[in-house]
Formats: sequence, C-alpha cells, structure tokens
Amino acid sequence: MYVIDGIVYAGNNGKILSVERVVPLKDRMLLVTFDSGETRLFDTTLLSGPVFEPLSDEQIFMHPTIEHGVVTWNNGEIDCAPEYMYKNSFEYTEGEMVSA
Repeated sequence: MYVIDGIVYAGNNGKILSVERVVPLKDRMLLVTFDSGETRLFDTTLLSGPVFEPLSDEQIFMHPTIEHGVVTWNNGEIDCAPEYMYKNSFEYTEGEMVSA
C-alpha cells in the first residue's frame, strides 16, 4: 500500500515498465530493451498456455511489434507484460555473443 497526494493505493509504488525495442533471436529468445535503458534476454519458451502456442511458428515469432510499450505478435493477438519479461529475463551486456 502507498499514498500519493493523500490517496491510498493498493500494491507497490513501482515504476511501470515499457519496452522500447525488441529483437527476436534463435531458439525463441528475445533481446528486449526497456525504457530504463536496460537490455535483457528473455526466453519465450517460459510462456505457456494455448494463447502462446503460435509462437512456436517461426513466421509469427520472428515478427514481434511493440504496442504501447508491450511486445505483441500476430496482429496483437499475443502479448506479454513488460514486467513479466523483465522479472524473468537475464542481464545482457552489449557485445555479448548473441546471433539473430
């Protein structure tokens, strides 16, 4: 719980993340740059359930877009919260060996 201008809010007063850039890589990995300036590696095989099954199709996976700071695929039919991507991703340092 937190208070801003006398109003009490539930949850955490954490900054809402958004994605600024996404690059699809081999093996269903993404190189994701967040508005914090951090670039991280995210493994989309962590995404489970019927809605994410189309990502196994390389033609769909290799064409992500960003809509309002959220990574989407398949004309917006598939998306993943930036907070989830950040929490479940790995640090990436520019110059590490990653091939697209």
